[in-house]
Amino acid sequence: MEQNNRKGWLYLLPAMVFLGVFMVYPLIDVLIYSMEEGYNFASQTFFGVGGYNYSYVLHDPYFMQAVQNTFLLVMVTVPLSTGIALLISIGLSSIEKLRNLYQTIYFLPYVTNTLAVGLVFMILFQKTPYTDGLVNLIISWFGGTSIDFIEGPYWAKMFVLCFYTIWVVLPFKILILTSALASVNDTYYQAARVDGTSRLRMFTRITLPMISPSIFYLVITGFIGAFKAYSDAVALFGTDLNAAEMNTIVGYVYDMLYGSSGGYPSYASAAAMILFAIVLTITCINLLVSRKYVHY
Repeated sequence: MEQNNRKGWLYLLPAMVFLGVFMVYPLIDVLIYSMEEGYNFASQTFFGVGGYNYSYVLHDPYFMQAVQNTFLLVMVTVPLSTGIALLISIGLSSIEKLRNLYQTIYFLPYVTNTLAVGLVFMILFQKTPYTDGLVNLIISWFGGTSIDFIEGPYWAKMFVLCFYTIWVVLPFKILILTSALASVNDTYYQAARVDGTSRLRMFTRITLPMISPSIFYLVITGFIGAFKAYSDAVALFGTDLNAAEMNTIVGYVYDMLYGSSGGYPSYASAAAMILFAIVLTITCINLLVSRKYVHY
């Protein structure tokens, strides 16, 4: 038994070293940076240790705008993308012919470059001196007025960002949920049909409980991915996200390090630790909720 335990720890050693070097150590290093007040990047010196960096970040209007944008993005895109993916997956599962073709078509956006997709969305939504864009053309057909979704009002820009994010994450969720639906034992459905159970009741009592682990996985990864959003906003609104009022928390961290207001690793570290605390809290809440609603 003792020899087997040693072999087990030996097998785990490479993964533990990798996690320690590339995850645990950077986290500790960022925490130390976030507590160093007045850190000078050039001389590698600071004049004190405390919570001033956190106070500065939490009172920075750019950071609060980034927090608002990130939370709106999370609250809109995660449930909508998961729900839409579930509906499409159910539709794909009921198709016998050309199912593989449809799955391939739905998966194409996932393997397409993010910036390329963002450029296409910009062309569709942005108003220029030469054209109002395809979306505004469709709006005008129904008697509406054209809207500048890229440089116009805040709600329009947030709509495009949410729409774009849902479009990008949808293929992966469809793939996972389609696989989960295919793994449900058909015996349960046959027994339910013998009892005369309706389709809706079969879906709520059989399908959802059986695929709940996959849904929970997508919700958790969706929250984490949406909180780390940055490239999506850059693809649509350019690198100056503060001017566009569309920055995210990760974008704020990048700006504090390398942007026009860069050179402040202590502020960037404090913002990163706040993001870590938010994601950890929401993940723990989801884990607690999963104990009641997820069936393994």
